[in-house]
Amino acid sequence: MAAVTGFIAGLGGWVLEAAQHGDLTTGRFFLRIEIIADTLPVARAELGRRFEVVAAEFDMTWQLTDTAVPKRMVIAVSREDHCLADLLYRWRSGDLPCTIPLVLSNHTDLQDLVEWHGIPFAHIPMDDRDRAFTRMEEAFDRAEGDVLVLARFMQIIPPGFCERHHGRIINIHHSFLPSFAGARPYHQAFERGVKLIGATCHYATADLDAGPIIEQDARRIDHSDTVEDLMRVGRDIERTVLARGLRWHLEDRVLLNGARTVVFG
Repeated sequence: MAAVTGFIAGLGGWVLEAAQHGDLTTGRFFLRIEIIADTLPVARAELGRRFEVVAAEFDMTWQLTDTAVPKRMVIAVSREDHCLADLLYRWRSGDLPCTIPLVLSNHTDLQDLVEWHGIPFAHIPMDDRDRAFTRMEEAFDRAEGDVLVLARFMQIIPPGFCERHHGRIINIHHSFLPSFAGARPYHQAFERGVKLIGATCHYATADLDAGPIIEQDARRIDHSDTVEDLMRVGRDIERTVLARGLRWHLEDRVLLNGARTVVFG
């Protein structure tokens, strides 16, 4: 911490925000510092070159990003529109610091909604899954996507796809993981008679619904609620949880810590 802040102070930089966390179980130290760029005498590339000396001394894994350059968010959806519509509204109103170069879907149900927002839409049917996911990954790469958001994309992403884009695929799962992973979680929750339901925003990995968790929330229900009631309440939770987790990712507030995350929210 002293070495990094001393480096910034030596350049006359103004620290706007700083957060740190020491993980006693792994011995790892996590640090996020936000600097006002105008207070630095050098550009981003030169700043990174000079910082390499400090990073090498402590064997750091590090990255330097410019908040003036919004990340490129590609969205994948199937038929349900509640998460997609919410993200498009937040993007259009300026609440999400990103651009949306493309929306992918295995159906055409939401094409009109997407194109109404002036965003390109690509339909990739899943008749041949291997070919479909190859096309999907190629489209993501052509769009120069920084993050792929699975906004109720009801298909399982292949392991290789997840591994090649580790930490860059965000999913919203409609349960409070690790409870009720997999398909039809609201039906599973209803059958189990739970009193709380929730949603989980997490990074997608080769292990289904087991990636590092970014954000979660839950609501209380009772014995009188039907499966349809659970789904209605759940859709509200999904929207807010995905938006919060995604915003933290776009602002580089989420650091991976093995199977867990450090979130400087």
